[in-house]
Amino acid sequence: MDVAIYCKKSSFIEVYELQPLTNEQSFELFNKKTFQFDNNGCCPKELIDISFEISRKCKGLPLAIVAIGGLLSTKEKNVFEWQKFCKNMTLELKKDSLLAGISKILGFSYNDLPFYLKPCFLYFGMYPEDYEVGSRRLFRQWVAEGFVKEERGYTLEEVAERYLTELIHRSLVQVSSVRIDGKTKSCCVHDLIHMMILEKSEDISFCKHISEDDLSSLFEIIRRHSLTTYSKDFPACSENSHVRSLFLFKNGSQQMEDDHFMRRILTEYRRLKVLNIEGAMFLNLNGNMGSLIHLKYLSFYGSYIEVAYPEILESIGMLQNMETLDLRVSSYFHKLPKEISNFRKLRHLLGRGMSLLQLKGGIGGMKYLETLSKVRIDEDGIELLRELENLKKLRKLGLDNIQREHGSALSSLLKELRHLEKLHIVAKSYRYFLNEVIDIHLESPPPVLQNLKLNGVLNKFPRWILRLQNLLKLKLVGSRLTDNPIEHLDKMSNLLSLSIINKAYKGEILHFHDGGFQNLKELYITDLPDLNSIVIDEGALPSLKKFQLSRIPNLETVPAGIRYLKKLEVLNVFGVPHVEMYPKL
Repeated sequence: MDVAIYCKKSSFIEVYELQPLTNEQSFELFNKKTFQFDNNGCCPKELIDISFEISRKCKGLPLAIVAIGGLLSTKEKNVFEWQKFCKNMTLELKKDSLLAGISKILGFSYNDLPFYLKPCFLYFGMYPEDYEVGSRRLFRQWVAEGFVKEERGYTLEEVAERYLTELIHRSLVQVSSVRIDGKTKSCCVHDLIHMMILEKSEDISFCKHISEDDLSSLFEIIRRHSLTTYSKDFPACSENSHVRSLFLFKNGSQQMEDDHFMRRILTEYRRLKVLNIEGAMFLNLNGNMGSLIHLKYLSFYGSYIEVAYPEILESIGMLQNMETLDLRVSSYFHKLPKEISNFRKLRHLLGRGMSLLQLKGGIGGMKYLETLSKVRIDEDGIELLRELENLKKLRKLGLDNIQREHGSALSSLLKELRHLEKLHIVAKSYRYFLNEVIDIHLESPPPVLQNLKLNGVLNKFPRWILRLQNLLKLKLVGSRLTDNPIEHLDKMSNLLSLSIINKAYKGEILHFHDGGFQNLKELYITDLPDLNSIVIDEGALPSLKKFQLSRIPNLETVPAGIRYLKKLEVLNVFGVPHVEMYPKL
């Protein structure tokens, strides 16, 4: 890749980045290798389904497909045996000498990594096989571990993003999904690479993935544990005091047994820096979290938590080294404890509808905050909004329960946040889905804002949006606009994704004019009961790849201009008249 980039700088050569094979291409290559000496090179009918599944598990990696196909070409062509192989694929790979050679080749790739990338790469061993991890979560964990070094002019997460990009370019990490701007949203590693990571991690005592069948290995001194068991038979072990990172993953319907498991963590893992509990059901937090004084990263993402409130939350407030606190749980933390305002090192606070009321008078001192997500502003929130003006480093802000009287304070706040990249505003809602008015007036909006969501009534289209030269993604929800937003937005050259949903527009016609939305890639028009016509001129939306039309009951005709959308790849249509008449892509 480095050679290609150098050539690109020196000539007219374009770099072509190799993509993994599609499932169909993988299946074709698998058949050529597996049945080259049998059945005229064709897959027997009874093996088609299981062959497709095995080739799919190779995730488009030709080296893996050829190796596994070669291995299966020597085995009996028996459905039962192949299903067993597929189920235990990782274990089978360890037995085969040819695949052991591939593992050796992958080992060379690891050895060639610069020192700063090796721990980042091995960290994928903390996740189960085939797990797709969100890139932002991964960055925050790397930072908490101390893997990411500061570089002048960049945030730690931006440096971590460069690390991940380098691992992807080396073909050691695969991109699972991308954001609208092309950046990696989630990623994973191939099964073969995951197997190699686990072996390497055990060799150097980096981390250990532990299941209920492998509890004995906890007696080794290993700094990081990843568990998929909540068993009460989890052994008491003095070596747990050496553990710095602990990941707990939901194992089917298994639940944590009473509060035994959590008590063990609080008493035996006192040196933890990272605690990641994901998808746990009925997690009982009775106990003193304040004993984990070294903790930098704490996440209960997707868990259902029973809290001995307020004592447990007050004890969380004692964790003075906290950098990331992720309370995006299935059960609400309705109020954040006031002690959290003492987290002077906190950089990311993520929740679901948590009230900031208790933090009033203290949150303004949390000057390192970069992410404040999905927090609720209560009726007397004007003073709180003014206090948020002190958080100059904020890059992502999500505020719920905004009311009309907050408009002036909210406008003043946004004027001060010059580094803001993502802003989600949700107005207070009432019965019958009526929302408050979002009343924001900005002469100088955040200059680097890229992602904006406004969920609430707008008296008129906010013209300050047009000054957001870096805006990539805009979502208007429940706006009840009478003036056509398309006429305002179609010249925004950087806009890549636009959503007009849930009665955001009360007019009858949306007209996309020739030359408008030159770079828009995604368009969502949903739940607009008054809309009866969509017109798309030739030359409009030339870059559109995904178009969704849904719940528009009065749309009289199929938009004829769809035929002009030459780059369209996905067309989702439902809840509109004449669905059968829309083109099939």
